[in-house]
Amino acid sequence: MPESMSDNELEFNLPDAIFPNELIEEEIEAITGFDKEIRAHALPIWFESLVGVDWTLLHLSPVYYGFGVKRGDGSAVVVVPGFLGSDVYLYELYLWLKRIGYTPYLSNIGWNADCLNTLTKRLTGTIRKAYKETGKPVHLIGHSLGGVLSRSAVVQNRKKIGSVITLASPFRGVRSHPGVLELSDKIRSRIFNKRDRTEYPHCYTGHCDCIAVTSLHGGMPRDVKQTAIYTKSDGIVDWQSCVSRYDENNYEVTGTHIGLVYNYHVYKLIAERLAS
Repeated sequence: MPESMSDNELEFNLPDAIFPNELIEEEIEAITGFDKEIRAHALPIWFESLVGVDWTLLHLSPVYYGFGVKRGDGSAVVVVPGFLGSDVYLYELYLWLKRIGYTPYLSNIGWNADCLNTLTKRLTGTIRKAYKETGKPVHLIGHSLGGVLSRSAVVQNRKKIGSVITLASPFRGVRSHPGVLELSDKIRSRIFNKRDRTEYPHCYTGHCDCIAVTSLHGGMPRDVKQTAIYTKSDGIVDWQSCVSRYDENNYEVTGTHIGLVYNYHVYKLIAERLAS
């Protein structure tokens, strides 16, 4: 997706009819659902060293080999990497989705260390490609910051989206380990070294007025199925920023933040939610 594509080329359509109770729900979500401030939060980051346990248990589970899970219908599923990640570490999930009957797509956003608007435009390009090639609504699975990008893309492309699944994604506002916030500050400086600071002076913060960030302010469309998977032993982000205010969307698992992409409990949940 060319980076020069203007915001107005993206689909940002409101539903044809919003009933009053749905409007009230979306207004409440906008008020209570997104914290624009970036906040440091003390977390047990050392726990992330156990990611190898998640990976090992996945490969010992029948779920990994497609046993005991519902089969897919060929629908497109786009996997989106988290902060400082690329599609490479999601290849295991990509292959598993193909194994159980879906048509998986890598996000093609590149390294997730850039302006959120730029990354979301690239993701939109992949969504449009997947929708065109399969002819079916597209499902998104985003890990960490990739889930935030996914939710933004849902709002901008709602007619093409079937569901969104987030894995430890702080979509209600960034409350993260101080070390992670230091890295994000460096990425923000890198962004301003490459482009005009005056266009989006609050780039890479919750106060940015680009379409990618403002899409997060109003809450998710209620007609798009949501799943928020989180772990209370998360060593990177505060798990409370990773849950929907609708309890039926939330699923807790045991594991590490990084390891959710290799967690057999998560894989089983993904299969169930995609097929339901």
